[in-house]
Amino acid sequence: MVSLEDSHSGSNHFPPITRNFYSPASTKLHRNTGRSMRTIRSNFYQEDQSCCSFTERTPFVSENLTDSVMDMRLGELALRTGSSSGKSTAASAEEFLQLSQAFSDFSACSSDISGELQRLASLPSPENAPRSELEPEPEPCEGFLQRENFSTEIIESISPEDLQPTVKICVDGLQSPSIAVKQSAAAKLRLLAKNRADNRALIGESGAVPALIPLLRCSDPWTQEHAVTALLNLSLHESNKAIITNAGAIKSLVYVLKTGTETSKQNAACALLSLALMEENKSSIGACGAIPPLVSLLISGSMRGKKDALTTLYKLCSIRPNKERAVSAGAVKPLVALVADQATGLAEKAMVVLSSLAGIEEGKEAIVEEGGLAALVEVIEDGSVKGKEFAVLTLLQLCTESVRNRGLLVREGGIPPLVALSQTGTVRAKHKAETLLGYLREPRQEASSSTP
Repeated sequence: MVSLEDSHSGSNHFPPITRNFYSPASTKLHRNTGRSMRTIRSNFYQEDQSCCSFTERTPFVSENLTDSVMDMRLGELALRTGSSSGKSTAASAEEFLQLSQAFSDFSACSSDISGELQRLASLPSPENAPRSELEPEPEPCEGFLQRENFSTEIIESISPEDLQPTVKICVDGLQSPSIAVKQSAAAKLRLLAKNRADNRALIGESGAVPALIPLLRCSDPWTQEHAVTALLNLSLHESNKAIITNAGAIKSLVYVLKTGTETSKQNAACALLSLALMEENKSSIGACGAIPPLVSLLISGSMRGKKDALTTLYKLCSIRPNKERAVSAGAVKPLVALVADQATGLAEKAMVVLSSLAGIEEGKEAIVEEGGLAALVEVIEDGSVKGKEFAVLTLLQLCTESVRNRGLLVREGGIPPLVALSQTGTVRAKHKAETLLGYLREPRQEASSSTP
């Protein structure tokens, strides 16, 4: 996420919604046995805007989930008494528990780090606002919402006795007919909920959540941004998660993920991540159509947006239906690209999500189809210590039950780097590399003769 000030710079108007995707014509990676992938990787995965925008829409882009369709899906979920998804083995569960440490910095992206609110929204300045908004009808807020200076210092100085009436003033402001007053009230609730857990609890109990949710569909981008970030901050309090979910926020958060500013999309992703910490919400979030816009953010978002999308996808894809949705939405190709481009700093996180998607057959096929074997071999050659562990685990998933994939891995020159890893890697990496080498050697002749 970026600072609020940065997110507003460049234009005073809502930025046009553009979606950039990878070309549907999949470019293949070819690799000679034992050849280093450094040059191939830098040439193949170098960003080319001309191939990242195309007019032919992919299947997940055309999916237009109406509220009635989402309600039907949620109703179906509510009727289910058991989970139909396959269960992982105990060993796999332990491995993914270890892999989840790659996402242990959730707290760093979930507490309104879109900025320190250097410019809180209040009534628009005279040069930017129509006269009718500068003189709204009297509001029952005694001028509080019109204050220009409402800083962290003021927040910290509010006594517990004064906090409740302060929150009430803001909640009343959310229901004003004036967009300017709504915007200011949402911004102040956002800041009130930013750092103090007691504030989050009080705001959650005050009726603010049902009043904030309609603002997620507000046509004013900054009001929408303040509302989604206020809900993000409130969701960090455990009891507020149920309040936010029960108030019907998930569908509106997905709407922000599709239509908001860059910062709004990032904070909507993080809010969904926070709600997904409740296991029962994962199915609802997926059923409401969150996966395709998360993939879109992964493809065309900023570095901060890509990281937020990765983290949220990782959490949601712990259940099979969301893995299937992610593969269908085209998540594998951008994930493979991030794995190959280690300069972004997102390769390890992308590999963890790929490992999750490799848990289903459709995911395995998509990873191989999009050149994932070559990218993973490159990580084993040149990646970080942790990256090599993730890469060999994913390769093991792809090859354990597939003779064809073993043959393809051999043809990608996978044996020499795996031998080196089995001798010099961490204890876990050595064990996985030795296991994978055993699979490669046993059916070596049959695997090598299999066709791509």
